[in-house]
Amino acid sequence: MTHGIDTQTHISHLDGGRSRRDNATRYALLPLRFFLGITFIYAGLDKLTDSAFMKDAGAGSVGDMMRTVRDSSAIPSLVDLALKNPPGFGYAIALGELAVGIGTLLGLLTRVAALGGVLISLSLWLTVSWAADPYYYGNDLPYMFCWVPLVLAGAPLWSLDALIRNRHRRGLYY
Repeated sequence: MTHGIDTQTHISHLDGGRSRRDNATRYALLPLRFFLGITFIYAGLDKLTDSAFMKDAGAGSVGDMMRTVRDSSAIPSLVDLALKNPPGFGYAIALGELAVGIGTLLGLLTRVAALGGVLISLSLWLTVSWAADPYYYGNDLPYMFCWVPLVLAGAPLWSLDALIRNRHRRGLYY
């Protein structure tokens, strides 16, 4: 009879056997999620509470901003579409940012919210910040790429998505 040596090592951790590296990996997207969520909520609220922004014309208005960037944008027809109703476009962007920020911060439909963040950032990059030279001076492009990990991974921790998923697994339906 052969006697073997157990080469398996077991280290007991309070966190269910996960190493620090495993925990760091699990929590890696939280700072990004909180930053993007808070930033987009702030951006949406800032637009909604700025009486000058939601106007067709005038200093600080969405209309003047869109007319200023029209000829330097990558897609002038998108700017033309926004110029058909600048206040409507301003409200759409502000409410979109607010919805994306709230969804991301709460972790509710996180992948959908993050995809909305990608689309908002992409549209702003192709219109408002397209002429930034060099390109990395425009802030919408980095925001667009910051959303991609959340589109891919969602919000597995500290989120309503995780709560719903866990209740569904346990058979707790409401």
